[in-house]
Amino acid sequence: MVKICCIGAGYVGGPTMAVIALKCPEIEVAVVDIAAPRINAWNSDHLPIYEPGLEDVVKTCRGKNLFFSTDVEKHVAEADIVFVSVNTPTKTQGLGAGKAADLTYWESAARMIADVSKSDKIVVEKSTVPVKTAEAIERILTHNRKGINFTILSNPEFLAEGTAIKDLFNPDRVLIGGRETPEGQKAIHALRDVYAHWVPLDRILCTNLWSAELSKLAANAFLAQRISSVNAMSALCEATGADVSQVSHSIGTDSRIGPKFLNASVGFGGSCFQKDILNLVYICECNGLPEVANYWKQVIKVNDYQKSRFVNRVVSSMFNTVSGKKIAVLGFAFKKDTGDTRETPAIDVCKGLLGDKAKLSIYDPQVSEEQILKDLAMKKFDWDHPAHLQPTSPTTSNKQVSVVWDAYEAIKDAHGVCIMTEWDEFKNLDYKKVFDNMQKPAFIFDGRNVVDVKKLREIGFIVYSIGKPLDAWLKDMPAVA
Repeated sequence: MVKICCIGAGYVGGPTMAVIALKCPEIEVAVVDIAAPRINAWNSDHLPIYEPGLEDVVKTCRGKNLFFSTDVEKHVAEADIVFVSVNTPTKTQGLGAGKAADLTYWESAARMIADVSKSDKIVVEKSTVPVKTAEAIERILTHNRKGINFTILSNPEFLAEGTAIKDLFNPDRVLIGGRETPEGQKAIHALRDVYAHWVPLDRILCTNLWSAELSKLAANAFLAQRISSVNAMSALCEATGADVSQVSHSIGTDSRIGPKFLNASVGFGGSCFQKDILNLVYICECNGLPEVANYWKQVIKVNDYQKSRFVNRVVSSMFNTVSGKKIAVLGFAFKKDTGDTRETPAIDVCKGLLGDKAKLSIYDPQVSEEQILKDLAMKKFDWDHPAHLQPTSPTTSNKQVSVVWDAYEAIKDAHGVCIMTEWDEFKNLDYKKVFDNMQKPAFIFDGRNVVDVKKLREIGFIVYSIGKPLDAWLKDMPAVA
């Protein structure tokens, strides 16, 4: 019986291992993490992450061939294949600060694997890591190996949050990168055989190590670039009276471009896009390619511009001041169907409004008050470090922010509403009721283009929707302060 162990019980490790356990009943899968609260949650009825379909998979396999444990060393020692899926945050100080990946957690995992192993192992990089990490890990393992053979593979994940289980059941491709040596090829085949239980062989792509590592960064950079491209167009649409939905629909019908990732919004979020592009930028700079680095840097600049443009619209529309005004923020997660708030545009928008002394009332169906207050108090990049190294939740309550559990409660007596996440329930609110409960003039700033603008204007709202022709009210207002 093959034994698999995954170090790191987060958004990648948990769901991936649960699906492997489900699809390969003869393989014993252990997910290990030093964070006891997280492991306890995986063993409880309230899983630590929300993903449609995840709970069913975990409950089917847990206790049979899927185990969650804090006994990291025992499970690593017993495993034939060790997946490493630990955080690789952006460095906040030192060489490459603000761009380079911090491989502290990765390195300590590698040293621990070398320490406790008593038999040959295949070590698989699962977290998003900078190119050439495998080489560094390989060196640590070979210098500490005590006669044991370690083979390194790169097997990047391509999960989208909100559809992770669907993506795992039916992936576009599974990418496995390894050394072009007999041992490397043997290891690639061993991992390929695991995935082949449910993924057709023609969708399992085998490459060299560097190609696999770079493919992950490149895929995220291309996706983020599409979002920044359509967001850049949205600013031009507002200036000229074009409608970005019509423009992106026209572009998307071109089969060479395709319709996906062309929705204009307040900006992209999530744990990977910004981090991976910064990483790509750093790798380009280190390899003497400043032009390439600047090209990719622009994707992030446009994303930041889009968020500040949104805040400026809100403030300038409301008589150039939001001081003391209640503003409802609907949605805080970076996209619908997930409770994940990492790098969500809502953080920067809320901070911008708080900087102008607004009073915020925030509602998101999946994000806790504690998480929201913590996110608003954290510095950039802090979120990506393990919980015990993060700043604690602010003890002093923020007088300017309240978190509520109902959209209508958030909206009551507000001067403006900002829609930050495209949750389905925000499309179906009773906007007549919303209008009646707000201060007048009542403003709606739709950062996700979910509302029916025409209908809302008929009710009496002043509506700003990204990339749509501007309300007469907004035309005289500066787009960027």
